[in-house]
Amino acid sequence: MICMRQTPGLSKFFAFVLFSFIAFSVRAQGADTTANKREAQAWLKKIQVAAVQLSYSGTFVYQQGEQFRTSRITHVKAGKNEYEKLEILDGKPREYIRTNDEIICYVPDSKTLLIEKRVTQEVFPALPNANPARLSDHYRLSLGGSGRVAGYRTQAILLEPRDKFRYGYRLLAEQKSGLLLRAQTLNENGEAVEQIAFTQIEIGAIDRGRTRSSIVNTQGWHIERAEMESLSQSGWSVKVMPPGFRKIREVRRLVTNGTGKARPGEPAQPPREVAQLVYSDGLAAISIFIEPGSGSRSEGYMQQGAMNIASKRQGEFWLTILGEVPAAAIKQVANSIEFKTTR
Repeated sequence: MICMRQTPGLSKFFAFVLFSFIAFSVRAQGADTTANKREAQAWLKKIQVAAVQLSYSGTFVYQQGEQFRTSRITHVKAGKNEYEKLEILDGKPREYIRTNDEIICYVPDSKTLLIEKRVTQEVFPALPNANPARLSDHYRLSLGGSGRVAGYRTQAILLEPRDKFRYGYRLLAEQKSGLLLRAQTLNENGEAVEQIAFTQIEIGAIDRGRTRSSIVNTQGWHIERAEMESLSQSGWSVKVMPPGFRKIREVRRLVTNGTGKARPGEPAQPPREVAQLVYSDGLAAISIFIEPGSGSRSEGYMQQGAMNIASKRQGEFWLTILGEVPAAAIKQVANSIEFKTTR
């Protein structure tokens, strides 16, 4: 489900001890910083659990640069099962219906059903399942102040990057449940380059019927299945990865026509194979898509909000490197990709 693994913040932390001896002040500030970091880690874990275990339904706005997109998500936890409906409310209509790890995307304009398996929790208000304690290796964690989002009282959690290869984040979680209500991505100047926030939200008992598609009749629709298999060694690797980023997934995606028929007036299309390598520091992620090079494409770099993208040809392949990380990280990866044949 493409939407976004998109989240996190940053801010200054001031000493709280005033009018004291210098030595005592230093010790007190150090102890408070440690306690503050632990509380921030506990809140991150609370946010992770809330997105999965709670039932909720709300409308959120995603701002990327000067672009705004509005969506509505309904999530129901019933026993061991999860049911979720994500509706794209701006532009061409789309619905993503998820039952546990199976996702069906409804595209009414083209009368198409896209079917795939979920491999990660990427949709707001979810956070990656990283160990919050390990994030402190690459982010300075602290608690911010309280606030209010969509009528709920919130607690701010701040993540300040320790280097130039990742953004900072400011998260606002609902004080009682821990559900993430707003996430801001911040650049080196502390300015929001991307944010996503609920404008209206219900937390609690949600009727499971609200997670069903609004499209009842799909007879005659075109069906595409995104088949995916894990790869152990594709031969592709990154020689110099930004600090803290580790490979978490390597897959091959095969998109086929599930109906076995071409659309009227169109030639049959063969399956399209794309390899994907995903690296993460536990919060931010960098993806590398590799496919056979065909047609004329333009190499180069571009930025969309917090997303940086590089495209390049390497031998007989076309590579696309993208991630919600600063340009420095994407350029380092793009310049370090290599392919070695195994014998």
